[in-house]
Parts: sequence; C-alpha cells; structure tokens
Amino acid sequence: MIAYLLISLGGSGEIEVLDRLTDLDEVVEAHILFGEWDLIAKVEIDSSEHMGRFVMEKIRSLPQIKITSTLIAAK
Repeated sequence: MIAYLLISLGGSGEIEVLDRLTDLDEVVEAHILFGEWDLIAKVEIDSSEHMGRFVMEKIRSLPQIKITSTLIAAK
C-alpha cells in the first residue's frame, strides 16, 4: 500500500521533522512544501491497519505536528 501524508506543523521545525521522517523505514521520500501544507511524505506499508498505527504512533505523536491528511493511492 502506498500513501501520501500531508503534514501541517503548529509552527516552525520543518527541517527537524523532515529529518525524523526520512529516518523511518516506511517513508520512501519526504519533502518540505510551500503553501497550505508544510511537508509531504510518501509511505509504503503492507496494510491499512499498519498504516493507521504508523500515522498515529510515529507521525502524529511528533510534538511539532498540528494536523495530517493521509491520501491512500488507489492504483
């Protein structure tokens, strides 16, 4: 399963969060964005159950993160 995570921070810290994202095995690539969202991460995981746990435990638990949106690739 492939998904794209859009991430908005509560303030600054894009570089620190980017570094933490790229350290995660599930994150294939990650980038800082300009605009409404601060970062985007491409994630590969074996099931939707694992995706939910990954987002809640490894992404949303980071103190800088305000909101996320998970876009699961259909094809």
